[in-house]
Amino acid sequence: MKAIGLSKYLPIADDASLVDIELPRPEAQGHDLLVAVRAISVNPVDTKVRAPKEGTEDPPRVLGWDAAGVVEAVGADVTLFAPGDEVFYAGSITRPGTNSELHLVDERIVGRKPRTLNFAEAAALPLTSITAWEALFDRMRVSRDGASAGKSLLVLGGAGGVGSIAIQLAKQVARLNVIATASRDESRAWCLELGADHVVNHRESIPAQLADLGMPQVDYALCLNNTDGHWKAMAEVVAPQGHICSIVETAEPVDLEPLMAKSASFSWELMFTRSMFGTPDMIEQHHLLNEVSRLVDAGEVRTTSAEVVGTIDAANLRKAHAQVETGRTIGKVVLENWS
Repeated sequence: MKAIGLSKYLPIADDASLVDIELPRPEAQGHDLLVAVRAISVNPVDTKVRAPKEGTEDPPRVLGWDAAGVVEAVGADVTLFAPGDEVFYAGSITRPGTNSELHLVDERIVGRKPRTLNFAEAAALPLTSITAWEALFDRMRVSRDGASAGKSLLVLGGAGGVGSIAIQLAKQVARLNVIATASRDESRAWCLELGADHVVNHRESIPAQLADLGMPQVDYALCLNNTDGHWKAMAEVVAPQGHICSIVETAEPVDLEPLMAKSASFSWELMFTRSMFGTPDMIEQHHLLNEVSRLVDAGEVRTTSAEVVGTIDAANLRKAHAQVETGRTIGKVVLENWS
């Protein structure tokens, strides 16, 4: 089968950073689905894992943590899906990635593809939807049933992949008052289009801009960009008994002292945790993806696919990685169909 892999960790400008390869057909066992991949998208985690460093891979390593496709075969323990089902999912960072024609994935982290989306539109959603959902509803304990309606959420990095879905879930599911950050006219417009109530510039003083809006404190802060750089501002604006959640690793230890007087909380969110550790509640990702699919089909949430860069091959995947590495991507970059 066709796949795209790496043998060395190289700059994306190097043609050898991602190459077209052939791999044996995998076989589904246990809870695994064998999925014929129709579309993939690229996330910052792809570029971080691929980034230049020492080490080689033999056989080549296949990356990719977003896919939409059709179930081709199932393992003996599968109960949730059957061959022919259309699915979308983000996979596990501990297994070969989705940048292959056929891909094995545990059924418990797979959702049914939204009926109203094509494969490219659906492939933009899984990783970011899981991340945003878990950050809001699992980590920060935002209510999905209306109990948190009217509370305020600051989304740092609103126009990126996770921010684009977090804005929608916060508005459509939780009914929060959403303040997103963006620094360009086009990214500001994107956030407002997705439902943000206000947009502030993360390159300027966030506390001052929130004060100008008449909301010097926020109940929740979701950091999707530069935890180190935004920590002081988040600690200042989070309300007493509020909550900060971040998906971005830090270079220095997080200083929790400023949160003590407020009895405020801080959480990390990593959407790979459940699959990485095989947690007893792994199947929650199946359930939440199905709920995202329902919301999409009901017209309450839209795809965050912003650009389809071409068919799935190494040259186009290198192009997509290069775009994501700029840090200026709005929404998600997608590839569809194999060359």
